[in-house]
This record gives sequence, structure tokens and C-alpha cells, in this order.
Amino acid sequence: MFVYITVMLLALVGIYALLLKENLIKKIIGLAIFSNSIHLFLISLGYRKGGIAAIMQKANVGYFSLAAVDPLPQAMVLTSIVINLSVTAVALSLAIHTYRKFGTLDSKKIRGLNG
Repeated sequence: MFVYITVMLLALVGIYALLLKENLIKKIIGLAIFSNSIHLFLISLGYRKGGIAAIMQKANVGYFSLAAVDPLPQAMVLTSIVINLSVTAVALSLAIHTYRKFGTLDSKKIRGLNG
């Protein structure tokens, strides 16, 4: 239960930063926090107390399906982490180019500029 409350708090902090902050870097950090909350949620869905690794061996054939941890959320989160890293890198490079062109990272000031 504690994990789900933590996930919700992290998601709310990420959404807050995305929607209400004006600085582009803070928006990118909010996006990273939001996606990490989703990662935590997916990992917590696949958790099983006292679970074993999803590797079938001769010793665990009888109780494998009852005790094995679901590997699908782990694989999804690993893929999502790689995608998240790429998105963050592209967003930061766009923020750098925006700063070089407009001289500011404030999204409200950028909207008012023509260039």
C-alpha cells in the first residue's frame, strides 16, 4: 500500500511540474519524475513476496507457477527506461537550442517572441 501512495505522490509532483512550472528544465525534470513513478508502479505490480526468479529449473518445477515473479513488467520497465533516457536527452537538447535562440527558458516569454 505504501508503494502505491508513493507512486501517486510522485505522479502528482511530475504532473504539477509539467503543467504549472514555466522553466523548460523544470518541465523536463517533471516529465522524468512522472515516468519514474510509472516505472515504480509497473515494478510493484510484478512483485510477489517470497517470489523466485522466473527461471525454471528441475528443483522448482512443482511450484514454479505459484512462486515465480512475473518478468513482463520488468522487461517493460527496462524498455521504458531506455525510451525515457532518449526522450530526456532530446528534450534537453531542444532546451539548449531554445536558450541559444531566444536567450530564455521561460515558456511564457518564448511564446511571445517571434524569431
